[in-house]
Amino acid sequence: MAKRKTRRAGGDGTGRPCPCGSGPAYEECCGALHQGRTVAATAEALMRSRFSAYAVGDTGYLLRTWHSRTRPARLALDPAHRWTRLDILDTDRGGLFDTTGTVEFRAHYRQSGHPGELHERSRFGREDGQWRYLDAE
Repeated sequence: MAKRKTRRAGGDGTGRPCPCGSGPAYEECCGALHQGRTVAATAEALMRSRFSAYAVGDTGYLLRTWHSRTRPARLALDPAHRWTRLDILDTDRGGLFDTTGTVEFRAHYRQSGHPGELHERSRFGREDGQWRYLDAE
């Protein structure tokens, strides 16, 4: 019997669910933002796309979407830290016509086989017309 070749989740992202948990496949959801085919319309959309960038290891996107006032020079992700689920708890402003917004979330992860979570209120602002991550309250 011939062995069936399987593709690990990751690869090109075709058909796999988006890590942000919003429903669509990664390529149609956060993958489109990561690849520059679209931009985040709201602070929550940017938060979701940044979580997905952490989940897929896209440091370039994380740095590009960090506000210039608070952006680090470089970013190294811990390969033992695997982001598994995002829960949006609350949003304050951050809509289509706002210039600032706050998103409260809980991000779940596994590190070295142990579960954990990060609870944060992130602040976002517009820079050059695009939503950017500022900092955590």
